[in-house]
Amino acid sequence: MKLTRIGAGLAAAIIGLAGMASAEEPEIKKLVIDGVEMTVAAPAPPYLENLDMIYSGWLFRSPETQALELDDFDNPGMVFVEQAQDMFSTPEGTAGKACADCHQLEDFKGLRTVLPRVEDDGKLWTMEDYINKCRTDRMGAKAWKYGGTELTSMVALIGLQSRGMPVNVKIDGPAKPYWEKGKEIFYTRVGQLDMACANCHEDNYGKMIRADRLSQGQINGFPTYRLKNGKLNSVHARFKGCMKNIRAQPYNVGGDEFKALELYIASRGNGLSVETPSVRN
Repeated sequence: MKLTRIGAGLAAAIIGLAGMASAEEPEIKKLVIDGVEMTVAAPAPPYLENLDMIYSGWLFRSPETQALELDDFDNPGMVFVEQAQDMFSTPEGTAGKACADCHQLEDFKGLRTVLPRVEDDGKLWTMEDYINKCRTDRMGAKAWKYGGTELTSMVALIGLQSRGMPVNVKIDGPAKPYWEKGKEIFYTRVGQLDMACANCHEDNYGKMIRADRLSQGQINGFPTYRLKNGKLNSVHARFKGCMKNIRAQPYNVGGDEFKALELYIASRGNGLSVETPSVRN
């Protein structure tokens, strides 16, 4: 299959980065949202073999993009949060119930920090899984599309309740096999460009790739509003986009592979603050 001119340019840039294998540390700035200071840089968790420090993706953005996240009135992702607030109070399904009939938003404080996690059924659950389980089993409503606007907006609303709290996902016990699978995916080269997540987000973070600066690929700010596509983006949608960039066949959004990868990458950010919803390029 022939690459387009744009695709060929991107491929050349990525291949060049793969040969450099040299990261650049970002300038550390303060991120304060609604009076709460976020932890945007922290010592790497001890299980990370190749990093000494971990950094929020916010540090790698331009000053103009950084500024959008400083104020909720300027943050375009908050439009989707407000829409989710309306959905939270709207009855749906055969039970005629709304989320608000069973939950207060304050109940979700801290939940974002520990997900994904393994439940009693032995399966790895994401925030999306919990939301759709409530919809189908308690409300008698249809499950929302994984990665779709409605579900991603609700994930952002619930995640917002944990903003400023440190990510703290578990990687031991029943979570260990999922974490190890996610780690394997992170370091496995795939696609026509024969690249792994680590080639960009571990070996070359801080480097410019065309007009963008590579981050460590941290997901503490997801769902995130991307200026590139003008919408709120889910974690799995970003995984899919990355795989397409390296000309690989993406795993299924909401599938076991991406859930395992989400757990592993979330663990790489243990100690960083939840920034949901963040703003990125």
